[in-house]
Amino acid sequence: MDLEEFLHNLHFDIDKVSPTDWEVDWEDAPLPYKLYRSLPVFPLSLEVPLTLEEWEAPKQPSLRRISHFLWYVFGLTQFSQSAFPTREQVPEISQAFRRFVPSGGALYPNELYMYLKMEDLPVGVYHYDVAHHRLICLREGNFDSYIARALGNRCDVSACFGTVFVSTMFWKNFYKYNNFAYRLQGLDAGVLIGQLLEVAKRFGFASGVYFQYLDRAINHLLGLTDEEESVYAVIPLTVETTSWFTSGGGRNELVSATELCRELQTIQHNHYVRSKRIKEHPMLTKMNEASMLESTQSFRQIKVREKWNGESHVVTLPHMKRLSYDLAAVCQKRFSPDMDFIFGKVSQSQLATLLQEAFSAFLYRNDLDEANNKHVSRVSLYGCLNNVEGIQDGAYHYDSAEHTLRQVDLGDHRLSLQYGMSAGNVNLYQVPLCFHVAGDKDHFISELGYRGYRIQQMEAGMLVQRLLLVASALELGGHPLLGFDAALSDEIYKMDKHVETSLIQIPIGPYRPRPWLNGRLQS
Repeated sequence: MDLEEFLHNLHFDIDKVSPTDWEVDWEDAPLPYKLYRSLPVFPLSLEVPLTLEEWEAPKQPSLRRISHFLWYVFGLTQFSQSAFPTREQVPEISQAFRRFVPSGGALYPNELYMYLKMEDLPVGVYHYDVAHHRLICLREGNFDSYIARALGNRCDVSACFGTVFVSTMFWKNFYKYNNFAYRLQGLDAGVLIGQLLEVAKRFGFASGVYFQYLDRAINHLLGLTDEEESVYAVIPLTVETTSWFTSGGGRNELVSATELCRELQTIQHNHYVRSKRIKEHPMLTKMNEASMLESTQSFRQIKVREKWNGESHVVTLPHMKRLSYDLAAVCQKRFSPDMDFIFGKVSQSQLATLLQEAFSAFLYRNDLDEANNKHVSRVSLYGCLNNVEGIQDGAYHYDSAEHTLRQVDLGDHRLSLQYGMSAGNVNLYQVPLCFHVAGDKDHFISELGYRGYRIQQMEAGMLVQRLLLVASALELGGHPLLGFDAALSDEIYKMDKHVETSLIQIPIGPYRPRPWLNGRLQS
């Protein structure tokens, strides 16, 4: 199977992506976190703040603040135990450790690494040990110049107190989803990045997301094996006035990953994943290799295409006062209802606030936007609305620039959407808002090569996380779903005119409490 056919099947013919005889080896499941052995350990503070309502003033962080930052971004925050009915009298018990970000199957294929320069910690590169809430030192030393050149000299790394690397471990969800894991991995990385950016704001950290860098050089710095794990995004953090560039910042030298790798000694650290029978994943390896950038000459910006709006009825939404909420409380009560949705009326102000706040997430620094151009989102939002105050039931496209809904097709589309779901875990007749995040159908391959696909998935995940956080602040629940018929939803929204396709489906609405045992892992 060639790579373009693989990406097409990931969206439109999922049965062709994975072998029909694939069986999940539950007994050999990997841990949802990576454990390093025999390396220097730096414990982090467990006394995390109970609220994140106010935005802190920028100041150089201590190890204690980094502890709190990492816990709210990706720490273990909740232990849950659920009971499911079976044919026998004894119910099946399922338990899991969860975090504030959602993940397909709660498998969390991503890992966090940080390059840190602080007074109470040796300067160097660290892995965030989620299981024990601590930092593991992988490599000591100052790597400002190395990281800056791996980014194409587009960031003043010397002015940053830290740089975050979001990676993906391929086996962590391939063991369950086979090749479909590739679609999940980009989305999971995106929701994690979205959470990181929101938490960074509360801690007074300025940030920017670099989707393009010299992959092998960054993986070499962290000691990662490309076939097992690879970095998906690089995010510098600073509290100082810092230069962020989309181009080389006045330095046009070409840098190659091969040249940079020669500057650092190879490191190979022992780590534990629990699985003893790790299977090969050749398609994921091929996609990762095809997405890698060897030279800074390959870095590109994207000129966003004009969206076709046509002659459609427009519903003007009210401009709402910016929503103020306690991020800690919103994260703690965020919930993904399954059969727990209850149908209720949604006010127009709730809908307007949800859409307005969700798209504010895309006012973030990145290396894709053309310099001096007005920022336009590379992903779109469509929705099938039912029982919304003052708005006729139907399918709509949200115009974020105008804060309006463009009518696509009136009527109740819930039956079609329900038939399009591969699993019956959500009753869409109980859901007033069913959104679809959409993106260019060619996944920016013409501009960015195969790397464009995973970048698109990450930006979709970032929007999903914003939708979920704002929904939680509005006392609503949201459940991201990939088990839906993309061709069917594309037809409902007439996306062929926009040359777009649906990337993920998110039902949002009121819900009832779930009967489960739930405990917070917080002091």
